[in-house]
Amino acid sequence: MAFGFLALFGAIGYRVVIGWKSAPAEIAATLRLPKDARVLSTSVGDGLIAVTLERGGTVETRLFDLKDHTPRGVIGYAAEP
Repeated sequence: MAFGFLALFGAIGYRVVIGWKSAPAEIAATLRLPKDARVLSTSVGDGLIAVTLERGGTVETRLFDLKDHTPRGVIGYAAEP
């Protein structure tokens, strides 16, 4: 039983320490967006920066590489017919 408690607390401690180390470093970048774009939201995850913006009445999400800030793709949204 003592071994079980030791294993449980060891696993919890390991996850806490790994969680502290996995926090992303500070991000400082200037991303190029269209001139008339209005940023709605941003998020960072899985090596990408996602910026959702509104431009000319349409909404799109632009993806950028987290390390070198190069464009990785654009996701457009449209209403159903």
